[in-house]
Amino acid sequence: MGEWTVFTWLSVIALIIVAYLLGSIPSAVWIGKKYYGIDIREHGSKNAGTTNMLRVLGKRAALPVFIIDYFKGFIAVILTSLMRYDDAVSEAWLINLRIIATVAVVLGHIYPIFAGFKGGKGVATLLGAGTGIYAPILLLCFGVWCFVFAIWHYVSLASMVAGCCYPCFVMIFATMTYTSEAPFASIPFIIFSWIVAVLLVFTHRKNIGRLRNGTESQIFLWGGPEKENEEKDKDDLGFGFKNDK
Repeated sequence: MGEWTVFTWLSVIALIIVAYLLGSIPSAVWIGKKYYGIDIREHGSKNAGTTNMLRVLGKRAALPVFIIDYFKGFIAVILTSLMRYDDAVSEAWLINLRIIATVAVVLGHIYPIFAGFKGGKGVATLLGAGTGIYAPILLLCFGVWCFVFAIWHYVSLASMVAGCCYPCFVMIFATMTYTSEAPFASIPFIIFSWIVAVLLVFTHRKNIGRLRNGTESQIFLWGGPEKENEEKDKDDLGFGFKNDK
């Protein structure tokens, strides 16, 4: 391994910019405008993400949004693997670059340059990026998400609980992979995981308030109590989905 050259620095900067631009692809906004004639940011929880698409427009609209948001995070992280071909970049720095790319792609989703810097919360994008960093940990978090959602039917609650479990799983992983030759190799990953948990809770602070007040919207993917009142709960768009207030 050697010192970083100008080419190395330019490559890293380019990858960060690409990650941000990938994150800035506002799938919910574009799909909502093109196929439903609405700006999703003006309805429901006013977030340009999968959950709000599901609440306002249904599963058919939410699924492609989730897929696009997930893969833009995954691709942004995987692209950093190209730096393996640069002898100046160590394995430890590859992990750091994946973390940096994750931050860039999630910031792009939250503040998209292609949608007036008003996006979503970045959960699906973060899920994809996290899979690119270390998939087994994300699978564990997804299992936690599914468990919490299946019991309480709150996407926000499931996301926060899974996010808070993330640093716990990372620390277990760091303990299992500890080596005296590189005792601090996992430190950036651990710090990153705690930042993710804190940011997830912070970006869901309004949801926390609604959960405490009992006004947070539940989602039943396979039918649920709201089916009985579907006609009563139609929003002003006329789509037939429960209005999120």
